Amino acid sequence: MVAEPPASDSELNDPEGSPLRSEHTESLTEVLRELGISIAVSTYQAGFVVVLREENGTTNTHFRRFPRPMGMAWSNGRLAVGGAREVACWYNMPDVGSRVEAPATVDACYVPRRFQLTGDIDIHEMAWGRAASGSPVPSTSTDEELWLINTRFSCLCTLHPDFSFVPRWRPKFVSGLSPQDRCHLNGLGLVDGMPKFATALGATDSPRGWRLTKASGGVLIDIPSSEIIAEGLSMPHSPRWYDGRLWLLESGDGSLGTVDLATGKYEAVCQLDGFTRGLDFCGPFAFVGISQVRESAIFSGIPITERLEERLCGMSVVDLRIGKEVAFVRFQDAVQEVFAVQVLPHRYPELLLTGDEIVENTYALPEDWLREVSWQVDPDPS
Repeated sequence: MVAEPPASDSELNDPEGSPLRSEHTESLTEVLRELGISIAVSTYQAGFVVVLREENGTTNTHFRRFPRPMGMAWSNGRLAVGGAREVACWYNMPDVGSRVEAPATVDACYVPRRFQLTGDIDIHEMAWGRAASGSPVPSTSTDEELWLINTRFSCLCTLHPDFSFVPRWRPKFVSGLSPQDRCHLNGLGLVDGMPKFATALGATDSPRGWRLTKASGGVLIDIPSSEIIAEGLSMPHSPRWYDGRLWLLESGDGSLGTVDLATGKYEAVCQLDGFTRGLDFCGPFAFVGISQVRESAIFSGIPITERLEERLCGMSVVDLRIGKEVAFVRFQDAVQEVFAVQVLPHRYPELLLTGDEIVENTYALPEDWLREVSWQVDPDPS
């Protein structure tokens, strides 16, 4: 399977009138249909979570507004999104999907349920995993809790209702907890449900010290031992353990590759036409976010700005069997940067927002109490 020229173009106008347009290959629609999945993409610069889903033989790009969405994590019917100052959690209520007007059958409906204010901690990658030792976990959420990279405080943390966040780990080269973005900790990878790998843009301990060596100062860290596995990387992101190998995005070079744990050597598998950031897998495919990256001091001097005069924004599908891009979606105009890519195990999910009318009359109760509820609504409460 190879990527064909764009098959269709979709357009949506946001409330301010800025066009949100995209184009995609027919092969993307085929991949979504064959795997029975959809893809969520966070676009923090534009302020949207975009759900890519197959709809009547084409790919629908469903834009949902959210304040600066960055990291995303899915598990057991829960989708968490890290925003500008909070973490929001949506819960799948499939029966609610029958009330959503849509051109296709809605097979999952994510309803906003929990919000936690963290303050501006610059949330980056997140993942649901096993609870930290001694961490209280609500009985309604199995034994999982949310792990998140707290970039501003250079640490890995979890959440607690009584606190903004609970620090769990920081790189050994960071001397203390301080909101100074000392190393730009950004990527998180779990193995067997526990945090195992992290990436940072520099092994630095001064406020934004990583900016001085961003072109080649990136590191991959083993979380349990705090030892550096690989160094000399160009703005690495998204470490992932998949199919017996450690995958990584060397974002500054626009590539997807693997890391040899014995030698720490990074080997690029596929180079793409943008700043690679955001990674998930399903079957033989990798789903990779790509960004244009701004012409600014932060992104100047990295390999991709020298390799590509024109960079693209969207998501690429890489066939791991051949190491090539076989499908893509490209965002245009308002959307210029992607952060996270998350596979959803549904063909056509809906993501509701707090202001949606359906949410006003949607309720989640413990099963033992459902038989006690009368669903007749008084039309005139007064």
